[in-house]
Amino acid sequence: MTTPGPKKPAGAASNSQEAAARRGPAGPGRFMGAQGAEKSKDFKGSTKRMLGMLKSERPLLLGVLGLGSLAVGCQVVGPKLLGTATNLIVAGNAGAHTEAGKTKQQVIEQLQSSGQGKMADFLGSVDFVPGQGMDYGAIGTVLAWVLGIYLAAAVFGVFQGRLAALAINRVVFRLREEVEAKLSRLPLSYFDKQPRGEVLSRVTNDIDNIGQSMQQTMGQVVNSLLTIVGVLAMMFWISPLLALIALISVPVSVVVAAKMGKRAQPQFIAQWKTTGTLNAHIEEMYTGHALVKVFGRQDEAAEIFRKENEDLYASSFKAQFISGIIQPAMMLVGNINYVLVAVVGGLRVASGALSIGDVQAFIQYSRQFSQPLSQVASMANLVQSGVASAERVFELLDAHEQSPEPLTPERPAQVHGRVAFEDVSFRYDPEKPLIDGLSLKVEPGHTVAIVGPTGAGKTTMVNLLMRFYEVSGGRITLDGVDVAAMSREDLRSNIGMVLQDTWLFGGTIADNIAYGAGTATREQVVEAARAAHVDRFVRTLPDGYDTVIDDEGTGVSAGEKQLITIARAFLAQPSILVLDEATSSVDTRTEVLIQRAMARLRSGRTSFVIAHRLSTIRDADVILVMENGSIVEQGSHDELIAAQGAYHRLYQAQFAQAVAEVD
Repeated sequence: MTTPGPKKPAGAASNSQEAAARRGPAGPGRFMGAQGAEKSKDFKGSTKRMLGMLKSERPLLLGVLGLGSLAVGCQVVGPKLLGTATNLIVAGNAGAHTEAGKTKQQVIEQLQSSGQGKMADFLGSVDFVPGQGMDYGAIGTVLAWVLGIYLAAAVFGVFQGRLAALAINRVVFRLREEVEAKLSRLPLSYFDKQPRGEVLSRVTNDIDNIGQSMQQTMGQVVNSLLTIVGVLAMMFWISPLLALIALISVPVSVVVAAKMGKRAQPQFIAQWKTTGTLNAHIEEMYTGHALVKVFGRQDEAAEIFRKENEDLYASSFKAQFISGIIQPAMMLVGNINYVLVAVVGGLRVASGALSIGDVQAFIQYSRQFSQPLSQVASMANLVQSGVASAERVFELLDAHEQSPEPLTPERPAQVHGRVAFEDVSFRYDPEKPLIDGLSLKVEPGHTVAIVGPTGAGKTTMVNLLMRFYEVSGGRITLDGVDVAAMSREDLRSNIGMVLQDTWLFGGTIADNIAYGAGTATREQVVEAARAAHVDRFVRTLPDGYDTVIDDEGTGVSAGEKQLITIARAFLAQPSILVLDEATSSVDTRTEVLIQRAMARLRSGRTSFVIAHRLSTIRDADVILVMENGSIVEQGSHDELIAAQGAYHRLYQAQFAQAVAEVD
């Protein structure tokens, strides 16, 4: 089984030039560039794609639409019924103040003959019976209906909200799964080129923002559109003239919302991009806080943070301010519309063309009509923010993936550990070759040590063997089978790695060791720990193997963390073992003990040992000396020393005296 890689790319610390070639320009100042407002790459396309995620929840969405229609229908009927109650009150009042025994027409004619024409016109639209007062029974019945209808609207709204929340959370759930699956398919080069905090921001902040934006807008948008349609129908039913006056506000509102939304969208793009950049800087400074302090870069780190924080503040303020203006502007348009409706409606009542109840209902409808327009406009900032985040997540989902697995993967009949590099070529940058024409054969059970200056291609060889990167030319075989024809899982299940950069996760020490073999028993964990000399310090801890450590390994030293990763490799029992500066963090005495243990671990297994400390690889079967991606020397320790070449120079420069002292 393959032990998990480090949080940083394998070899990042020991091969800085290779890592730099993968990442491109880096350094503390790389975040200093000002974050200007950026345009959305495809706002319409991203919006359609975001809405397209809801297709799988069509039954729930139909339920949301149906319940929304019922809720809006009840709310639309309410003002009309209240208008009927008002008409009953006005009719009762008019009837109580007119002489009984006369007809309505006689009362109106009497008022006209007495010079009260306006009152006569007004009473012409009132359905009253002279001498008959308030019909409280009828009024109570109407009000009871109104109460029941509004209660029903509330119930429908509650269930609509529940269905909407269920649909959206399912969508976000699947989106997280899709992103998680995508991350496992991305090549190592993607993570080399992306700041870790930026990737984390897309996976967490942006997906959360998508869910919140959809949660806060979807139900409201549906209800707002249904309300506009329902209210508009009622308005035309009551008075086509007043309805046309109310419609004047629609194009004005659309123009206002479109103009302001167009200005706000680039700011939302900049806001979420700057959020990712700031997260990347914070994560980097937190992870390396010890180095920041050691080299006295606190002021510079604080200055970078201040600059990024100011950029985030500026873009967030502009985005929220511009989008926040939309609702007040829409309210102004709605208030102007309200005044026009009230004035014209009053004139129509005075002329007897409309009843007071109808005008009252119409004024309520005009409010209901302008309110959803304002709500839709006010949600523009949420929609734009959500689309900006969606665009960033879609960029991750659309990133170039590692080469697909073969349809019919091959595998050796039995893995012995025979590895061959056949005329292998590779380059991180197409314009800068790193490895050209590398050929090498490693027999089963042999230990191959790889040495050379930083950036020579040592770790790259291992990355190619593990298929973290694909070769540019040639091929690599495992027991005669091209590794490119094998599934990555089959290949890596036969390789164990112990890296210079230790990787631990939050959990017990036993869990961390057992990560190399998920079905291991406690006895097997303890046995592996003894073989790696972990048992001796674990016994001194209060909880022993059940001691909980975090992903930074708080509570154990750097050397002890490395011992734990070595125990993990012992437990995995792989056919091929890769050791990349695996003893760099332990003391000399422990290193000697580990070398003996590793000698037992390597017995019968093919081993690749990357080392700068040449004393650790003197017993290797073959030592490869690499420079500029090529093998310039190979042989045993004694043969290379006798050759007086590159290895001899490295050995004399580094460890001749140190080895003599240890021996």
